[in-house]
Amino acid sequence: MIKISVLGSTGSIGTQALEVIAEHPQLFSVEVLTACRNADLLINQARRFVPDTVVIADEQFYHKVSEALSSLPIKVYAGSEALEQVASYSSVDLVLVALVGYSGLIPTIRAIEAKRRIALANKETLVVAGKLVMSLAASHKVPIIPVDSEHSAIFQCLAGEYASIDKLYLTASGGPFLHTIVQDLAKVNRQQALAHPRWNMGAKITVDSATMMNKGFEVIEAHHLFGVAADKIEVLVHPQSIIHSMVQFDDGAIKAQLGEPDMRIPIQYSFTYPHRAKTSSPRIEWATYPTLSFMKPDANKFRCLVIAYEALRRGGNTPCVVNAANEVAVEAFLSDRIAFTDIARIIESVMERTSFIEEPSLDDCIASNIEAVRIASEIIQ
Repeated sequence: MIKISVLGSTGSIGTQALEVIAEHPQLFSVEVLTACRNADLLINQARRFVPDTVVIADEQFYHKVSEALSSLPIKVYAGSEALEQVASYSSVDLVLVALVGYSGLIPTIRAIEAKRRIALANKETLVVAGKLVMSLAASHKVPIIPVDSEHSAIFQCLAGEYASIDKLYLTASGGPFLHTIVQDLAKVNRQQALAHPRWNMGAKITVDSATMMNKGFEVIEAHHLFGVAADKIEVLVHPQSIIHSMVQFDDGAIKAQLGEPDMRIPIQYSFTYPHRAKTSSPRIEWATYPTLSFMKPDANKFRCLVIAYEALRRGGNTPCVVNAANEVAVEAFLSDRIAFTDIARIIESVMERTSFIEEPSLDDCIASNIEAVRIASEIIQ
């Protein structure tokens, strides 16, 4: 029985993780559930899975959650400090980090320091402080198993391999604006950006997919997870979303991981690795996909992808700055304060105006995040 903490249980990854756990009650149990402010769903999840502990990060919902669960043997806490503390629970075997954005960094570090196995679904943790996090994981001998479908695919392709990596191919659906001309992007609205053709995700990550910043962050994440330089990581638009990513080895051979778009598969693999368990996920009907197509992403249309590559090449605290600026810009777009195309322009401006630190410490990352948020907010204002 693997005892699991689900940090971010009410989001897209968190809810699907609980589906995986429910399908295999003989394999998994829930020790901790956390949410930011979706108190109603958190309460329902806690009643169903009866974890040891529940955390609602937004303290205004503490009494609501506490009262709703008062008849159950569940400890209820609130606030960001509580979230960090439960990430290091000694009773937990595995911590699924499914928090959104920068908020995943400190809980991941606390879980690593406590030597808990990590299932990482929060790419921003490695974008913000990848070198620091991976070094800490290595020193504590903590495995970090990627949950993102692309990185899980690469991880699976590398299982049992001893050859050197020649190139990584990260596939992308192309999002809702794959066939939109550049001139029309300034006119797209919130609803259009949230209409992803393949994946059902939260608002922030869906907008990141529409700008392809999400894919840019995945490039940075892949760099840290697999130790591959930027010029050896290529993004390919693959509209069918059947090939989740590929690895090319030094001899020219390529391995790919394929499957129907279903996040429950990489989630479950991160729980059971190095083993596999049966799932109810749909199997591919090959005749449905007579053609698998690929194309290079349009650099003019998807400026955020170009920005992410540039941030990785600059290194230092630049990816942290880009992440912070992106979070502020996406929030502004979702609240109808800026245009869709303003997102990339704001990020580029923040990159040039924020202090550069070549070898940032954790404190430097925290300070860089604060500085970039302030500058981005000023630009938008």
